[in-house]
Amino acid sequence: MLGIVYTEFMDMVKDRFSEEVLDDLLDAPGLSTEGAFTSVGYYTHTDMIKLVVTLSQVTDIPVDTLVEVFGEHLFGVLISKYPTLAEGKSNTIEMLESVDGTIHIEVMKLYPNAELPSFTCQRLGENHLLMQYRSKRPFSLLALGLIKGCAKYYGETLEISHESFDTESMFETHFDIRNLS
Repeated sequence: MLGIVYTEFMDMVKDRFSEEVLDDLLDAPGLSTEGAFTSVGYYTHTDMIKLVVTLSQVTDIPVDTLVEVFGEHLFGVLISKYPTLAEGKSNTIEMLESVDGTIHIEVMKLYPNAELPSFTCQRLGENHLLMQYRSKRPFSLLALGLIKGCAKYYGETLEISHESFDTESMFETHFDIRNLS
């Protein structure tokens, strides 16, 4: 995973909880980096899982909730750092349709070794999108949080249902997204 994901997670933990909680997380046993992460590095996704599980234990907030909240936070941070990603997109559905064809291409320019999930979209109507998430890593709830963060950015209300079809080697989730705004 991209280092920026780790550093933004750490910033969220520090801001929403405390620096002490962050220190506890970074002292968690079994981290491949022993708690040292930089925004330009690449790290195993299992370290993120360990960090989120530890945060859940410390805060008594379910892992799934933490991952989703982090996705919302991450979208806000990324769009503020890279506002050009939203250029020419007037709503959430247009933004989501551009993930693989535009946004991930830009990410690969910045981080050529990134292993990104894939998103395929099927527009069923002006305000209705089916989006398929596929990844080697189990972060569909991070994607859900990113989708919610996108809707928040555009000031829109979404109805989202999702269903996962995970195997040993691939995680797949289908999102049915309706813009109610």
